[in-house]
Amino acid sequence: MENKLISGTQLSKILLENLKEKINNITNNRLPKIVIVQVGDNLASNKYIKHKLKSCEKIGMLSEHLKLDQNITQEELLEEIHKLNNDNKVDGVIVQLPLPNHIDTQVINETIDVNKDADGFSPSTLGKVMLNTSKIFPATPFGILKLLEWKNVELMGANVVIIGRSNIVGKPLANMLINKSATVTICNTKTKDLANVAKKADILICAAGVAKLITKDFVNKDMTVIDVGANFVDGKYCGDVDFDQVIDQVKLITPVPGGVGPMTIACLLENVYNLYLEKNK
Repeated sequence: MENKLISGTQLSKILLENLKEKINNITNNRLPKIVIVQVGDNLASNKYIKHKLKSCEKIGMLSEHLKLDQNITQEELLEEIHKLNNDNKVDGVIVQLPLPNHIDTQVINETIDVNKDADGFSPSTLGKVMLNTSKIFPATPFGILKLLEWKNVELMGANVVIIGRSNIVGKPLANMLINKSATVTICNTKTKDLANVAKKADILICAAGVAKLITKDFVNKDMTVIDVGANFVDGKYCGDVDFDQVIDQVKLITPVPGGVGPMTIACLLENVYNLYLEKNK
C-alpha cells in the first residue's frame, strides 16, 4: 500500500526546507512577510490559520494574523486591505475564506494588490495563469501539479478528469494542466454518467466537496487519483474518495489527511517568497 501513496506531508517538508534555506540566506534585506486576514471566528479557519502560522515560523518567514470582528462592514474590511496594499513591508496578503455572508468575496479578492496576491485568486493572476505568464499560482492547484511531477506522472498527452469547477481549484487547475499539454475534461456532480467519464482517465482529480463520492466504479488500475476533498463525516476527516475501497484498484493515490492539504500551505508560502523576490529585484 505504501508505494501507492503520494504523500503531501513528505513533499511539503522538502519544499518548506528549501524555502527555509533560501530565507536563511537573505542577509542584506528584510525578511519576506505574509499577513493573514480573518473575519470572525470560524473553527475550521482557526485550524488552517494555525497551520499556516506554524509553517511560517518553521521557515523563518515573518507573519501577522489580523483577526477582525464578525460584524465588520465590507467597507471597513476594504480599508484594512488598502492599508496592507500600501505597506511596503508586506509581501503577501491572504483573506481567509469563508467570509460572512454580508461580505462579497469576489470584491475582496479583486481589491488585494495583484503584487501581494499570495492566494492567487485575483482576476489578474487567474488571467496570467490561463495565459501561462504568471509567477504565482493558486496554491492548491500548484500543490497538485508539484505532487504529480514529484511522482513522475506523465502530464503531456495525459487524459485528465477534474470533478469540480471552482474558481480556486477546478478552473485554474484545468488551465495549468492544459499548459502542460494534458487533455482535460472538467466535470461536476451533475455530469451525466460521471463514473464512466471518470473511469477513462489517466489522472482523476476530485474537488467536488462530496464525501466518498469516488468509489471503485470511477477508477482503473493504471489511474493516478488526487483527492482534494476536505469533509467531516461523523466527526472524522475524509476526502471525496472512498479510500479503502479504491486504493487496491488504482496505481497512485493521495491520502486524506496528508495529501493535498499540506501542499497548499507550502505552495502558498512559496508564492509569498516569489512575490518578495519580484518586489526586491
